Amino acid sequence: MRPGSPPDPYVDAFRQRLTELGYVERRSIAFEYRWAEGKPARLRKLAAELVQQKVDVIVTQEEEAARAVKEATSAIPIVMATSGDPVRAGLVASLAHPGGNITGLSAVTPDVIRKQLQLLKEALPGVSRVAMLSIPDNRALAYSVREAHSAAVALGLTLQPREVRAPDDLSLAFDEMTRNRAQALFLFADIFTIANQRPIFALASRRRLPTMCSWHETCCVRSECGWLN
Repeated sequence: MRPGSPPDPYVDAFRQRLTELGYVERRSIAFEYRWAEGKPARLRKLAAELVQQKVDVIVTQEEEAARAVKEATSAIPIVMATSGDPVRAGLVASLAHPGGNITGLSAVTPDVIRKQLQLLKEALPGVSRVAMLSIPDNRALAYSVREAHSAAVALGLTLQPREVRAPDDLSLAFDEMTRNRAQALFLFADIFTIANQRPIFALASRRRLPTMCSWHETCCVRSECGWLN
């Protein structure tokens, strides 16, 4: 179950690796795809559909998707392809012993956030005002936002959160960034930003706003002269 829409390079890589391991689609394995299309409200419905299909395992990306599936079933195994801090999010008991029917990967969010902001400051030594897109309906994101503010203070950065709920909010958010003289943009890997990465990057490029993110296949820091890795 994915937060965005096809085509998706991560899904392609997932299928390719399964093929390398000997699983042949429509012969030894079958996929049931569900796409949230950047709409968190769809996750519970999509999770229920997969449970009704009686699939053998459900692979998710992003904590809110994993939460929706966990609430829908305690029997079908759940594999989180990516997550921030599943312990603080209440998805697992601990990283060493997750318990229940859910397992997967963790990015250990606090350390990653601090490192991302540190890299941003190293790449742009004069930066001080950093805009940040925040999705108020994402419960898992609230802790990451708090960690980002703490990390920013330690690095001498001022974060300027901009709430967005729908794609139509993006232009207004970037207008506000310009008015507040933001010098860079920091993005979390959440359902909204992943699903809307193309318009977000296009707006950032037009505003000449260097961008730090953590999920795009080529993204580290975008500057006026290209990608800095």
